Amino acid sequence: MKKNVFIVDDHALFSNSLQVLINQFDNYYVEFCAQNGKELIFKLQDQQSIKPDIILLDINMPVMNGVETMAWLSKNYPDIPVLILTMQDDDNMMLELIKMGIKGYLLKDITPQILQKALDDILHIGFYHSEKLTKTLISALNHKSSHKVDLKEKEVLFLQLICTEKTYKEIADEMHLSPKTIDGYRDVLFEKLDVRSRVGLVLYAIKNGIFRL
Repeated sequence: MKKNVFIVDDHALFSNSLQVLINQFDNYYVEFCAQNGKELIFKLQDQQSIKPDIILLDINMPVMNGVETMAWLSKNYPDIPVLILTMQDDDNMMLELIKMGIKGYLLKDITPQILQKALDDILHIGFYHSEKLTKTLISALNHKSSHKVDLKEKEVLFLQLICTEKTYKEIADEMHLSPKTIDGYRDVLFEKLDVRSRVGLVLYAIKNGIFRL
């Protein structure tokens, strides 16, 4: 069954071209295009409207920009994954949006293959781990004050496994635990390590030698 995508971008020519491209992907189709965050909100609040499997969100838009839109989404629809697709190559902006819960950050000069992989990774793994995002987050982590965190053996194993492409369910199966227990490990580590996403956990594991690339 194809997954539906919402596009939020004020450039009609780009948005229409993106829609044509995504509709050519085997597993995706574009259900709705909005020119700003307000139009997206009206659509999501329509009780008769189908909800998106993923949202592609631009940053620079009139009326309601991408940052404002993401802040609203993180509060009202935190379970809908959001992929930023923008011309804005700004590390500080990327970090701000990551804190809000985006699942990936891409520039508009990418190839169709990268876009399709990003969509696949976000839906199957939970995030798209681009080289630029990795470098930006590792740099940010290196500037944060380090503090020793005591981790249990199973927490270390969990951190090692989330650095792979396994889903949370596959991790639960490998650790012989229930998905609910795995969710508990994740939430505890979010609190212990002061991160808010799987990406943050992965980068902590890499930085601290728990997982080696």
